[in-house]
Formats: sequence, C-alpha cells, structure tokens
Amino acid sequence: MLNYIEKGEGEVLMLLHGNGENANCFKNQIEFFKDKYKVIALDTRGHGKSPRGNAPFTLIQFCEDLKDFLDEKGIKKANFLGFSDGGNILIYFALKYPEYIDKLILNGANIFPSGMKFKYYIGVNLTYFLCKILSFFSNRYVRKRDLFSLMAKEPKISFDELKNIKADTLVIVGSDDMIKHSHSVKISDGIPKCVFKMLDGNHFIAYKKSDEFNRVVLEFLEGKF
Repeated sequence: MLNYIEKGEGEVLMLLHGNGENANCFKNQIEFFKDKYKVIALDTRGHGKSPRGNAPFTLIQFCEDLKDFLDEKGIKKANFLGFSDGGNILIYFALKYPEYIDKLILNGANIFPSGMKFKYYIGVNLTYFLCKILSFFSNRYVRKRDLFSLMAKEPKISFDELKNIKADTLVIVGSDDMIKHSHSVKISDGIPKCVFKMLDGNHFIAYKKSDEFNRVVLEFLEGKF
C-alpha cells in the first residue's frame, strides 16, 4: 500500500509528485484545495514512506500502482494533478485507464526524455551513467541510479498517442521550465480537449508561485476556462 496524505471531503483530487520527491511537496496545494475537495497526495513506489518493493522501478509500474491504490480505496473517478514525473505517470494512466479520470492537470510533464531542454537532458544522462557505474561498487548509488533512470530512459510516448486522452486537460508550465516550451505546447496541441497555461517562473511553479498556480488549477477544475 502506498503512503499518502488525505485531507478534506467531497470530489477527489489526486496529487502525484515528481522524481525523488514525496507527497509533502504539495503542502501548499493540500491546504488550498482541502476546503473544496478530498485531496489525496501519494508517495509513489520507493519515494517518501512508500516501500520500494520488488516490482520494476518504472513509470509504467507506478501507473499500475496508482490503479491498485484507487481500487483499494474504492475510488472510481477523480481529478488528477501530476508534477513532472507525476505528470508523466498520469499520461500513461490516462491512456490506459481513462475511465478513472474526470479532469487532468499536467504540470511540467514530458513524453520522452529529449523533451527536456538540452542542458538538463545532458545533465540527467551523465548523472545516470555515473551512478550506474558507481552502483556496481557501492549500494549508496543504487537508489540515485534508479531515480535518474526514470528521467534518462522514460517516458516513451509518441505525440500521436496523445489524441487518445479523453479527459479535459490542463497543461501548465513555467516560462523558464526545464521542459522545452515547444514540447509542452505540442503535448497540449496533441490532447483533444486541452488548454495551455504558462506562468512566470521555472519548473517549480507549484511550489514557488503556489497562489497563482492554485488559482489557475481551481479555475480549470471549476470549468471557468
């Protein structure tokens, strides 16, 4: 069972964090949305207080973990907000399990590794390669190797597949995001029922510009766009 934070009542809003993070990164979103929604923020497999287990450490496995969590909690439909790798998981989830999704928010997501700006793409791959080598000599690098493999090798989704996402979707990014602007716009254009929003800031607008970020997300959830 995945560790999670749950606050509030009513319609469910699921929150999925980014690479190497945990549910606490959404503290500003949890406090903001708990008065209107039942907010559930997960620790994905091997993150926070959720066990690593023996299953593959991949975004596709995290997608299956999410489905299992929803079924265990008896949640048949929810709104979903995913940041970075959390958004990437949700793209897989929306393609495979569309019946669970009411509205979908993708913050700083990418559908293949080179969707990152070049300097980040190179940095991620070099770090992954280094940690992979060092992991043969010391277990202290195994977790870091696995985390960076998620960004260096995943996700593997085509723009053409995005047309199969049925949910009303918001793609929201920072003006100086680590994801290429053209990549984010193309994701938005590829999803049939999607709106695109850009806020002034970097990849971490949900943390650093939480008031503005939360307002935009709330307006989307309430159908004001």
